[in-house]
Amino acid sequence: MAATLKSMRDRWSDPTARPLFKGRLIDSDGCCCAQGDVLRVCGWTDYQLRLSTQLDADKAVAASLLISLSHSVLLRVVNDNENGCPQDVLDVDGPGIVRFLGPDAKLVLAFWHHLDSMTKDQWDAACNAACDAGGDAEWDTSGDAWCDAWRDVTWEATWPIEWFATEALAEAVSGAVSEVQGISKLITEPYFLPMFGVTIEQLRMLP
Repeated sequence: MAATLKSMRDRWSDPTARPLFKGRLIDSDGCCCAQGDVLRVCGWTDYQLRLSTQLDADKAVAASLLISLSHSVLLRVVNDNENGCPQDVLDVDGPGIVRFLGPDAKLVLAFWHHLDSMTKDQWDAACNAACDAGGDAEWDTSGDAWCDAWRDVTWEATWPIEWFATEALAEAVSGAVSEVQGISKLITEPYFLPMFGVTIEQLRMLP
């Protein structure tokens, strides 16, 4: 069976079919969270859901829905912390995703896809650049260009990526996402984004 952004969004738009469980993939009664519901639609058994690690589930949901790993984690974060709106996370062409990532949400999604495409050598270079920065740079340079809620979700959604060997690299990713989110009001050139070998212009060209 296949799960798509549209099919899962349509499914969860029905309050009677919306996942209400939070905190892990499945409970003792077989009630699933949003990620668990996606994987169940894809044919996973309750036994598989109970055995899966969270990172494996994050990856499987991303692969099933053709979204980035960070987007998959965002789905989990929102399901666990918001009241009944996982369908909004999958609304990538409408106002739903803007609620969490801001008016330049599509650029953030493109950047997350870029992170998934980076090679180990590219991640090593990004890690070295982040460590060389030494944590001295202020990464909220665009002032009010994004709200704290986006930043909180972004931090949780990017932190689990397995390439993150250091806290400095995780902070650099969060900084780059914040620069992308606030690009329309950023008064200086992005500081963190170049560490990941991509420009705003290139992100705009990604599908």
